[in-house]
Parts: sequence; structure tokens; C-alpha cells
Amino acid sequence: MALEQKLNRAWYGKPGLLRTLLPLECLYRGVAAARRQLIRGHSCGAPVIVVGNISVGGSGKTPVVLALAEYCQAQGFRVGIVSRGYGGRAPEYPYLLTSNSGPAEAGDEPYLMAKRSGLPVAVAPDRLAAAQLLVSQSGCNLIISDDGLQHYRLARDIEVLVIDGERGFGNSHCLPVGPLREPRSRARDIALRIINGGDTQNNSGLGGHAMRLKGTVAVNLATGEQRALADWPAAERRVHGLAGIGNPQRFFRSLRAAGFDVIEHAFPDHYPYAAGDLQFTEARPVLMTEKDAVKCRHFSLDQHWMLPVNGVIDDEFYKKLQSRLAEFKAKR
Repeated sequence: MALEQKLNRAWYGKPGLLRTLLPLECLYRGVAAARRQLIRGHSCGAPVIVVGNISVGGSGKTPVVLALAEYCQAQGFRVGIVSRGYGGRAPEYPYLLTSNSGPAEAGDEPYLMAKRSGLPVAVAPDRLAAAQLLVSQSGCNLIISDDGLQHYRLARDIEVLVIDGERGFGNSHCLPVGPLREPRSRARDIALRIINGGDTQNNSGLGGHAMRLKGTVAVNLATGEQRALADWPAAERRVHGLAGIGNPQRFFRSLRAAGFDVIEHAFPDHYPYAAGDLQFTEARPVLMTEKDAVKCRHFSLDQHWMLPVNGVIDDEFYKKLQSRLAEFKAKR
């Protein structure tokens, strides 16, 4: 079993031997609290919505960012997206994505968000510098920061917490004993909370607005053909499911719910795929997440498909967001 899998089993189950690291957890909590108190936030020159979580790994932030970007753009804002650019090596920072940018420079998630939204996207370890670049060069008057909850240098007007509704906060310990970047009390300070799947109350211990991931049409990586999952041939419903995301089981379960017999292939989050990773003994169609697909396109074959998903958030969330956006408009 890989180290990441062992950690996830302990983080989202019983800590076991990780309890011996409790002194390190106490130190980590102290550092996290000090950072929040001491780091001064700076304005980038535009209102900022930060989307993030307090746990390590995927919770569904990218679909939330895309949903918010689409909504805010429809409200008349010139939206820009900033991200750290994890997994990418840009020629310089801050780096503004162009039509020639790829996941190797930008990182898989920023590249995906730029392609899906058509909006300006900038990456940098310093989110403030990336946001300032979007304001000055792209004329953005609203910034959405992806996975920026703990990056306090960028002042924020709205915080949106995304919680994995299936895994919640795991064993409720902070790193390294558990998966939390900040204590659970931090979550209670955030008014806008989104629960991605699962039970909106029990697993996280906090209420929130429900979100479900909707994906009904697969896209062939080699040909661009689109095929509704409902129309998938019965003889081809045994498939290889491929996922290199924070919670691969969520993807595999969604395929099974759509009527597929899934051979699971779970990879680490942000995994750098090579052609050999998609070669399997049993010749079957391969269904992967859109995030994985951006790194597999250049060696894709006719049996390789991706399943894009959209985050569908309840109406009450948008009502609350709308009241805050009205405040931004009034200050223009």
C-alpha cells in the first residue's frame, strides 16, 4: 500500500500510530494560529472571493470555482481566477496563462479552469501578486482565489469553505496526525459553507449548502466524440476507471451509479501520467476525470474518455452570494 493510501486510511479513520505525533500536531496548530494572527492581508485592487478547505486533498474546489466564476460573470463582473499552479513550472511568476499554456507550465487545475471558463487565469505561489496581475493587465474587477483559504497575504471579502460530504474532517486532528490544515473551529468562522455530496450535516458536523457533481456526457480524448452515459453500449460497460484526485472513490462510485462495472485505477493527486499508465491487460474503454485528461491528451487513444462534471449548488447559496455581490456593485 502506498504511503498516501496509508495516511488517508489513518486520517479518515483511526489515527493509530500517528498518535505518537501529537506533539507535532500541537506545534502545527500553534504555527497555524500565529500565521492567521500575524500575516497582514493586502488588497489587490478588486474584491476577492476565496474558495478553499481546511483539509488536505480534494474536496471539490475546482467545480465550485467554475460555478462561482460563471455566476459572477453573469452578474456583470470581469472575473479573474488565481491559483498556486501546483504541479506546474511556469517560466516566471506571477504567470498569466495564454492560449499556448499547458498543464506543464500552469498546473493541471489552473489549465482546466482556463479552458472551461475562458476567463483570465494567473498562477503564483504568492496569490496577491497573481491577483494584482489580473487587475492591472486583464482589467478584472472581481478575483476568485482557488484553494486560497490559508494564504492570508491576499485580503479577502468573501470566504467559501468546501467540505467533502463523504469524508468530512476525517479524524478531526490537524497535520500530521490528521488531514486538517486548520482546526475545525476555523470552519465555524466561515458563513458560506458548501457540502460536496454525502450528508450535509452528519459527516462534517456543520451545516452547509448542498452541492452535487453532475456529469452525464463523456468526451473522447482522441476524437472529441461526445457520448451520453445513458447511451453507452451494454457490451462496453465494463470499463477502466482512472482517477488521480483527492478522493478517487467518489469518481468510481459515480461511474457505478451510472451503470458501469468499474476496474479501479487510483493514482496520487496531481499525478504526472505517462503513456504506460493507461495501458492495461484487459482491453476495455478507459473513463477518467477531466482533471486527469488534461495530462493524457497528447498520448490518448480511441478508447480513452473523460467525464466533465459541473458543480450544482443549491439556490439558497446563490441568494446569500448575491447580497454580497450587490455590496461590491454599490462601491463601484
